Amino acid sequence: MLFCRHPFRSIPALFLSSRAPRGGRRILFSSRGMAASPAWLARAATVLGFLLLAASAEAGPAEVEMVFLKNAVAKGAVCLDGSPPVYHFSAGSGSGANNWVVHMEGGGWCRNTDECAVRKGNFRGSSKFMRPLSFSGILGGGQKSNPDFYNWNRVKVRYCDGSSFTGDVEAMESGKNLYYRGFRVWRAIMDDLLTARGMNKAQNVLLSGCSAGGLAAILHCDRFHDLFPATTKVKCFSDAGYFLDGKDISGNNYARSIYKNVVNLHGSAKNLPASCTSKQPPELCMFPQYVVPTLRTPLFILNAAYDSWQIKNVLAPSPADPKKTWAQCKLDIKSCSPSQLTTLQNFRTDFLAALPKPSPSLGMFIDSCNAHCQSGAQDTWLADGSPLVNKTQIGKAVGDWYFDREVSQKIDCPYPCNPTCKNREDD
Repeated sequence: MLFCRHPFRSIPALFLSSRAPRGGRRILFSSRGMAASPAWLARAATVLGFLLLAASAEAGPAEVEMVFLKNAVAKGAVCLDGSPPVYHFSAGSGSGANNWVVHMEGGGWCRNTDECAVRKGNFRGSSKFMRPLSFSGILGGGQKSNPDFYNWNRVKVRYCDGSSFTGDVEAMESGKNLYYRGFRVWRAIMDDLLTARGMNKAQNVLLSGCSAGGLAAILHCDRFHDLFPATTKVKCFSDAGYFLDGKDISGNNYARSIYKNVVNLHGSAKNLPASCTSKQPPELCMFPQYVVPTLRTPLFILNAAYDSWQIKNVLAPSPADPKKTWAQCKLDIKSCSPSQLTTLQNFRTDFLAALPKPSPSLGMFIDSCNAHCQSGAQDTWLADGSPLVNKTQIGKAVGDWYFDREVSQKIDCPYPCNPTCKNREDD
């Protein structure tokens, strides 16, 4: 559905005013009633309708209102600042009335009290700062732009805990009044969708997410699957959530230190997949390469081989580059020196090696873009000019995999081979 808050702003005054234009003839109304013929009025009404539609189209997709789970606060399911969890919901219709896409927002992590305290002042840590938003990409409501999921029940789970929905510490952090309750937030929202929205009757379900939300889609994949009866088709989709356990340019493993601090601060260990933590230290179970091989639920991995966030924070984080020799390269891959490009190609090689072994239930779309999150925006999901791998767009590859139309495992050639890339970071 489209909407426009001010639909008449784009309509010429000719169709709104009863004042006569030059020549003295009234257009729609006069003091004695209708001055025009019924046929003329019918034509005018048709034109007015087209103008209203045009005004609505200019406004873009409707904003999807927020659902505040105020009753979850009593259960301790709260954002970092203690405010209630939030999700956005657009009801399904027709053939999609019993199908669901549940998409988890991204936004990195906070690994110490100072970083988490900063989040209290914005929507990354408080629902007080969240606003209605429009759906696009995998959540889009247009049949042409999202043919496989457009009429499903579509949900966006807002991210306000900084732990990929894994944290659960009973006591409030008293120094800065912080709550580490990401896992409780996830459970509260899932419970509400199941009981209040009817997701328990779903026929088809897809758990998805971008970035930290894409990681959450992997970490919670089997747990999500187990919420449904065996008759429900459940799959998971991770966009830009396959974070690599690898060394940075200084030879250290900065990413491991990030996750170790996140797990310790948020008390995440008990909520990470036991299939991994029974074999690995809990911080390693934040890395998908150690979790995915243990999953029971079908998974699709969408990732750029030159993921822009990972280049900035895994390969060349600031502590590993004190002289900022990578500053320009991290901003634009076209600015990288030959030696830096060699390092990037080695990163791609390591990334591909960390992917799971192909199986019929595994879907992959690994393009050679310098991007981060490609399922939320229409121009990268499914549109003219969207990124292609093997002549296939992301939205089609995901749909083909979900509906078992083909085993969709597409891996791109090395940079700079793909002219269809859109090199940017989205949430």
